[in-house]
Amino acid sequence: MTTKSLILASSSPRRKELLQTLGLSFTVQTSDVEEDTKPGLSPREIVEELALRKAVAVASRLTEGIVLGSDTIVVLDGQVLGKPADEAEACRMLKSLQGREHMVYSGVAVVDASTGRREVSSSRTEVRFAPMTDREIAAYVATGEPMDKAGSYAIQGIGAAFVEGIAGDYFTVVGLPLRLTATMLSRFGVEVLQV
Repeated sequence: MTTKSLILASSSPRRKELLQTLGLSFTVQTSDVEEDTKPGLSPREIVEELALRKAVAVASRLTEGIVLGSDTIVVLDGQVLGKPADEAEACRMLKSLQGREHMVYSGVAVVDASTGRREVSSSRTEVRFAPMTDREIAAYVATGEPMDKAGSYAIQGIGAAFVEGIAGDYFTVVGLPLRLTATMLSRFGVEVLQV
């Protein structure tokens, strides 16, 4: 059993809720890192680099603790779909996703602030979207839900109404693959289930 504190390097309310479902005590510190990556990286490399960048940024401000960082992207036809800049872009993204399959990647990084030890990994899930009418897309965008989401939808929200199916881990799509996270944290002495 560890006495080290757990710190989530994310301001995402979804990641906070997911980590809470594991029953772990933790604090939140935002990383505020630049989220640009160099061209040519694979989707896995992008999410792993960004997750690690976030965890390292927070760990560098601490003398101890286990820091958890994560990042999620949506990929369609090899193109990364980030968070929409405005409602028009959200509509364009949703129109491109409708009736098709795309991939969601979530990277997870764990850093021990006292030793600098680090581990990073990622998970991929395929999501199949239902066909959507222009009216449905406009109404969904008008709810505001798509505006701060990669790919312009939230599978854990109203966006679930447009998801026909997934192949892989649901929590990867929400933004924090829980099985992967629990496994990685356990290697740093943070156990989900204490005996």
